[in-house]
Amino acid sequence: MTARSKARKRALDVLFEADQRDSDPLATARERSGQALAPFAEYAFELVEGVTKHRTEIDSILAEYAEGWTLDRMPAVDRAVLRIGTYELIFAPDVPDGVAISEAVELARELSTDASPGFVNGLLARVAAVVPARTAAPPVEVADPVDAGGSRDDLMSSRPPTAS
Repeated sequence: MTARSKARKRALDVLFEADQRDSDPLATARERSGQALAPFAEYAFELVEGVTKHRTEIDSILAEYAEGWTLDRMPAVDRAVLRIGTYELIFAPDVPDGVAISEAVELARELSTDASPGFVNGLLARVAAVVPARTAAPPVEVADPVDAGGSRDDLMSSRPPTAS
């Protein structure tokens, strides 16, 4: 199991516990890291923090694309797995979509019902296909040199020469 896989499992444990206790996931993460025998991976904190920060948007996306299911009807483990997977798909640019989905499916296979891996795979694949990642930088606006006190000649002189 890779370090990130272990971190995902740790984040899942924290998110599941916080969900069951109706407590703050970040406070739960801090509490668990203080009690842990093994170091609490930075990526686990990043996942808990990211899911917590974007939870409203993540839950809205999941509710929209989980045909026939509400978040409340989902098993709590599946809900936590889907939140982590959705966070990685949309807000973690360094995680390829296929990795985010396969890691979530593996967690569901290991920790949830027999039907959960297929459900998680299908829902996250749909999210990946229809929801654009929100990690890209906003488009950079190039100022018009005339508006910036320059001239059209300044603009023309900054262009590379064309081949004749």
